[in-house]
Amino acid sequence: MHPPGWKSSPPNQLPGVASRPRIRVLLPLPLAAGAYDYGIPPGLQVAPGDFVVVPLGGRQLVGVAWDGATDAALPASRLRDVQQVLDAPPMTETLRRFIAWVAAYTLSPPGAVLRMAMSSPGGLEPPAAHAGWQAAPGPPPARLTPGRARVLAALAAGQVRAGAELAQEAGVSPAVLRGMADAGLLLPALLPRGPAFAPPDLSLPGPALGAEQAAAVAALRAQVAARDFSVTLLTGVTGSGKTEVYLDAVAECLAQGRQALVLLPEIALSAQWLERFRRRFGVDPALWHSELGAKTRAKTWRAVAEGEVPVLVGARSALFLPFPDLGLVVVDEEHETAFKQEEGVVYHARDMAVVRARLAQASIVLVSATPSLETLNNVESGRYRHLDLPERHGAAGMARVQALDLRKSPPERGRFLAPPLVAAIGQTLARGEQAMLFLNRRGYAPLTLCRACGHRMRCPNCTAWLVEHRAQKRLQCHHCGHAEPIPPTCPECQAPGTLTPVGPGVERVVEEATLLFPDARRIVMASDTIPGPAAAAAAAAMISDRQVDLIIGTQIVAKGWHFPGLTLVGVVDADLGLAGGDLRAAERTLQVLHQVAGRAGRAEAPGLVLLQTFNPDHPVMQALVSGDLEAFMAAEAAGRRPGHWPPFGRLAALVVSSEDEREADRAARDLGLAAPRAEGVEVLGPAPAPLALLRGRHRRRLLLKARKEVPVQPLIRDWLARVTLPPSVRVQVDVDPVGFM
Repeated sequence: MHPPGWKSSPPNQLPGVASRPRIRVLLPLPLAAGAYDYGIPPGLQVAPGDFVVVPLGGRQLVGVAWDGATDAALPASRLRDVQQVLDAPPMTETLRRFIAWVAAYTLSPPGAVLRMAMSSPGGLEPPAAHAGWQAAPGPPPARLTPGRARVLAALAAGQVRAGAELAQEAGVSPAVLRGMADAGLLLPALLPRGPAFAPPDLSLPGPALGAEQAAAVAALRAQVAARDFSVTLLTGVTGSGKTEVYLDAVAECLAQGRQALVLLPEIALSAQWLERFRRRFGVDPALWHSELGAKTRAKTWRAVAEGEVPVLVGARSALFLPFPDLGLVVVDEEHETAFKQEEGVVYHARDMAVVRARLAQASIVLVSATPSLETLNNVESGRYRHLDLPERHGAAGMARVQALDLRKSPPERGRFLAPPLVAAIGQTLARGEQAMLFLNRRGYAPLTLCRACGHRMRCPNCTAWLVEHRAQKRLQCHHCGHAEPIPPTCPECQAPGTLTPVGPGVERVVEEATLLFPDARRIVMASDTIPGPAAAAAAAAMISDRQVDLIIGTQIVAKGWHFPGLTLVGVVDADLGLAGGDLRAAERTLQVLHQVAGRAGRAEAPGLVLLQTFNPDHPVMQALVSGDLEAFMAAEAAGRRPGHWPPFGRLAALVVSSEDEREADRAARDLGLAAPRAEGVEVLGPAPAPLALLRGRHRRRLLLKARKEVPVQPLIRDWLARVTLPPSVRVQVDVDPVGFM
């Protein structure tokens, strides 16, 4: 296939020369055509995996020489040439196969997936060389000033050292070095490149392990040492030492001379995880997340490609880094929805990590105290191994969980903390222990309405209420980012002072806690107040050092923190995640609440968890109180199996969107009329999406539901090919959706 945007052969090409070598090149662009054919000019060697510069239209772009046969029917006279091969490690065949696999599975253009694997253009450039000094050959002069003698003494034979470092050690000024160079005593030379990242120290002893942990470590080490593909689910109650166990598997991977990748759902909040890594290996791992600057990203990308990164810990995008010899992948908190990318190429990093490990002949460990039903089903079917740590490590026992029935013990009017929870916090603080309040809702209030006319403050771009953020004196949409000042009068009826916040957000809980416990030292942990790794590390240090009495936060506080002084967790609204018709609402609510409950009582003092709920008899509340999560998941599976709902069937969502509502309706209708009709396949919709307006685009959803054995990708490809849609209409395909907004 030839690139678009050209009209005639470039002047350096001879029409009709049929024997010119050619190669396919994939560009990091969302082009449906995939790879294009390019000619290889004389004297240039190009092989699959090479990063190359090629012309496209009037631009010069960097792409990857790709696998597969070129189009023999395309005349050589119509080819444009590869311009340059970059001095960068070629993309491995494993990563090229992974990109092709992800593109086919998610029904995305291969170039869009390639763009994720080329996320740091600076990494394609060789690192800059730095100049230093070395001693001139031959014996030094008999007479030297003391300073010059110290300089030469600091330089071993053939050694090259940086000027500033050399001058400081010898106790001389840079002018002395320049004078020695003028006298022929020093020669300029390039400094040797040191390792980009310090190698982990495998001789450091790990923590003392119990019998169950030691058995799990032995099993994981054996699988890694086998240097073959395997999938293991590592489960265990919160605080059972799952991290320490899989870090031993990392040590085995490094002993095998291979690379390890650890995926965390919130890498920016991993301060305590990094401290555990440092204690185990004596160094920091390489990091990969959105907070990194361009220079650090380029250095890390290049070091990964050159095999100089033994261990990397990152967010889901780290899965597309160019590891040449990946031996172990760990997906921590594998059930987390943060591993699902909802924009651009829509993929689930947990599932794609299994594919990446299989292609690399690597071991993969999925870790969770509350694994997803999909993963549990793979264990039951024998596809995944299972290791379990049923008890907390050391002297800590599991926290006691109680449901507070808000129908029997309601909060005071205008308040959101019930009297039993208020009393428990007071007792905890009086004992000198720490307490936590959890509400998975940012801001001050989720809704603002007018008491006079009932007008509700809505986002102009989305089907969503504006959330009040009182500290910033603004109303904000958490979907598109739209923000506006809190108006002094109602926009509808112009009545002054009638806008009222409805319902609690975490800021409102802080306000109430301040009134109830004015002497308690408080900290708020939400994405508004913990914007990145530095803030997270500072907050964790303050809590661990007992500079905080009361922690108030959103889902951030559930993310694997270890605070020995924390003995009480109060969940302000345990029913929050159960509303709506989401297939996984109950499963997700259980996972979040179990995670946050696991923060309590992780040291010697016993822990208590209080769940404020209007429905204490709900299966989620009963499972949390009894601690029988297995029975709950078994009941969830039994409810989904008859209807062939995931994991016992397949789902794929098509989201049709347009800035014109009628156009979105027409496109969705046309897709509905062309929906596939086959045995074991059902198409639901079209219907307005729950967020029917998002970022100014009207959205309609169709849901393809199929039996497990039905391959949905060919069905969807054929379905989309039968309908011609205007360019202004977008169709986003989500294979295996985890959300339905």
